Amino acid sequence: MKYGVVLFATDETIAPAALGPALEERGFESLFVPEHSHIPVSRESPAPTGGELPRHFHRTIDVFVTLAVVAATTSRLGLGTGVALPAERDVIHTAKQVASLDLVSGGRALFGVGAGWNREEARNHGVDPRRRGRVLDEKLAAMRRIWTEEQAEFHGEYVDFDPIWCWPKPVRRPHPPIYVGGESEAALRRLRDHGDAWLPDTFDVATYRRVRSWLADEGRPDVPFTVFGADPDALDVTGYEDVGVERIAFWVDPGPEREVLERLDAIAERWVR
Repeated sequence: MKYGVVLFATDETIAPAALGPALEERGFESLFVPEHSHIPVSRESPAPTGGELPRHFHRTIDVFVTLAVVAATTSRLGLGTGVALPAERDVIHTAKQVASLDLVSGGRALFGVGAGWNREEARNHGVDPRRRGRVLDEKLAAMRRIWTEEQAEFHGEYVDFDPIWCWPKPVRRPHPPIYVGGESEAALRRLRDHGDAWLPDTFDVATYRRVRSWLADEGRPDVPFTVFGADPDALDVTGYEDVGVERIAFWVDPGPEREVLERLDAIAERWVR
């Protein structure tokens, strides 16, 4: 089993240059960093966990800047977006950023993606929230072409470009693994059609067993699972390996360096070492 960490990177939390080496020193295999370009002041979209939206959602550092710094200060750590929101991003720029991160890190990029929960955030990027899943699907298909074809071309409903040259190409072939987040029917179809791994934020082994069976029926029997945002103090991993869980990414509360390092020590002592 591999063990990683999910941690919001903000201007008020442990610096990326300190975080990466601390994770490697403690034996963690990967880091997943959430993304929000901004948070609209409107609270039309409820917080994912209910109640007031925590402060760290408002103050995120750009996910690719964060992971580039972590790449420069580590040698083995997997560098994950957890999750990025490609529906809100320019598709060509995003393809270049992912490939560039993979290049400068020596093939360590892990591209976690989701449709996003904040409808107003999508709307501010010019994306109809009702169609953000379909926009995401097209952009994933277009990025795969950019990463794998010398002259990439794509013509869809939401993404349309004539042949382009776009380098660098990713180090990992055919491209960095796409980790699809979410458990909805649309997310699972996205996993089947575009994903290389599943990034669920449910911890129920029965759900994993059901999805594993469905993937097998759909011709995708070997998709690995990464448990996303698990509570290291409460998680029961009984049956996880049997259903193809390859990694557990533990949630770590964002905070100043001393608090985060103490939390990492406690998690590593229990799970990693």
